[in-house]
Amino acid sequence: MDQLGGFEAHWIWITLGLVLAALEMLVPGVYLIWLALAAIATGLLTLGIGLGFPVQIVVFVSLSLIAAFSAKRFLRDSPIESSDPLLNQRGGRLVGETAIIVQAIDGGTGRLKHGDSEWIARGPDLPVGSRVRIIGSAGVELIVEPLNMIEGQAREISGEGKGTGGEAS
Repeated sequence: MDQLGGFEAHWIWITLGLVLAALEMLVPGVYLIWLALAAIATGLLTLGIGLGFPVQIVVFVSLSLIAAFSAKRFLRDSPIESSDPLLNQRGGRLVGETAIIVQAIDGGTGRLKHGDSEWIARGPDLPVGSRVRIIGSAGVELIVEPLNMIEGQAREISGEGKGTGGEAS
């Protein structure tokens, strides 16, 4: 079956490959590109050695499976590392930042303001206006600790806190 409806088989395969490659750019995922490569390779093999229609189908299916499973294995063994792993984790990007409590943390939960946004806060009981440091996130909740506690510990470690001499009584 060298011609299908007036078109030569290799042009049909190459066109199918190009259409699949174009769809890969429109459809999310990384799957159609392997089918596109298999279709183009099938078209080139059909052009080069004149495969019959049943052999073309077998070659296409075989190349598709080989390409898809090879890519899956390659990507599993060598995953693509993101330059910004917290890109879509807004709460995770706030870790280390300071914020102000706008609704008292009572019973472990309250609200804080960071920038122009308010977030649910979890942490020790604190009054409105307290400054806190964000130490983690759990979904849409930010885990906080009092900022004064951190500063107090830093002063004690550096020797600026209680017990340092130099003041007259």
